Amino acid sequence: MLSNKRIQELELVMEFEKVEECFKEVSSWIENVGRKRLKETINLDDSLEMLLQAQKQFKEFDLVASEYCKRGQEALKKMNQWEDFFFVDVHSYRVKLQTYGDQLEEFCTQLDETRHRVCETVRLYEFFDKVRQGICCTEEGVKS
Repeated sequence: MLSNKRIQELELVMEFEKVEECFKEVSSWIENVGRKRLKETINLDDSLEMLLQAQKQFKEFDLVASEYCKRGQEALKKMNQWEDFFFVDVHSYRVKLQTYGDQLEEFCTQLDETRHRVCETVRLYEFFDKVRQGICCTEEGVKS
């Protein structure tokens, strides 16, 4: 029985090493590309035209970022089986897994919040643009 547990533990360690490569790639992308791009969307431009351009660029980034989030989440799911093992030997792997999971969750949350903020900002600017056009048309009608 002890031998079977050790074999399972070794199999999990080997699986973790495969998954860790995926996490390293996702983590590196988040730190080197993802966070920087999210920071770029903090200050959105003042004109509707520039805002629509920023939204288009964000959508392109969002597709790539969402794919990285998905890959990271799938890797986390693969490692859910670690929950059943409480051996001291796998504790360090669980700690690494938790660190990767926390980083991924934080980034995905920031991505969702930024997506929502960009969308809402565009909607607000479009609304104000329609109001402005309506006021201009009304003023022209009153002058005539």
